[in-house]
Amino acid sequence: MSIAPDNARRDPHHRYRAMREFLEPMDDTLPGKFEITKEGIVHDMMSPGGPHEVTAAHISRRLEKVMPDELLAHNGTPDVENEPEGIMRHPDVMVIAWTDLDTEAAIDPHDVIAAVEVVSRSNPDNDWVGKMRDYALIGIPVYAIFDPRTGTGAVLTDIHPTPDGPRYATRKDFVYGEDVTIADWTISTANLPLYPNT
Repeated sequence: MSIAPDNARRDPHHRYRAMREFLEPMDDTLPGKFEITKEGIVHDMMSPGGPHEVTAAHISRRLEKVMPDELLAHNGTPDVENEPEGIMRHPDVMVIAWTDLDTEAAIDPHDVIAAVEVVSRSNPDNDWVGKMRDYALIGIPVYAIFDPRTGTGAVLTDIHPTPDGPRYATRKDFVYGEDVTIADWTISTANLPLYPNT
């Protein structure tokens, strides 16, 4: 679901700041995850636990086993924010250097080596459409999507200019069970859970 406050329909910077102020008191009181896109506020009503979090935890652990020690596959806070573009996202997993995580503010997207999303059952277009657009727009060089609805995914790379703004030029699809390369590291996708009744 996307919403935007009525008083935020003027210039883009004012609109973005109004949405940030609108979200601040809600983050700890309402379930799910709030993010800001070009279209407005996205509220993803993901369920705690289950295949979504298990998948994110597996990906994080598998990446950290093959990455150098100065990097981590982080699946906590803070958000990734590009205020000039009016975008604030929260990847399920982000590959980042420990030194770049040491900040009081949001993460600069240019410090993110790769973003990983586990597709939400409640709002799959947020991952397959919105984040695919936004992560390229704010310069995250690698975007990997894992979809527990279908047991498939994709890795997107090679940002290039288009008339609609920067977009990923290369997409490599995979099915669960295959090895997948995210940035410089290859991990297994074996034994990742699926959503029930899919």
